[in-house]
Amino acid sequence: MRIDYKGHVLKKLGLLAVAGFVVYYLLTAPSGAADAVTGAGGAVMDAFGQVGVFVDELLR
Repeated sequence: MRIDYKGHVLKKLGLLAVAGFVVYYLLTAPSGAADAVTGAGGAVMDAFGQVGVFVDELLR
């Protein structure tokens, strides 16, 4: 039985790189980060609203 550690290590490195970029972005541009989070929250709420409209139309 062979375990592939390379993929696991690459996945961890990728996650660390993304986390590092997020921390860097938060520290260098906090207002831009806040705008991004607000925009993402609005997009999620819009998506849930559209799912509600879809289900409502299905039940009519």
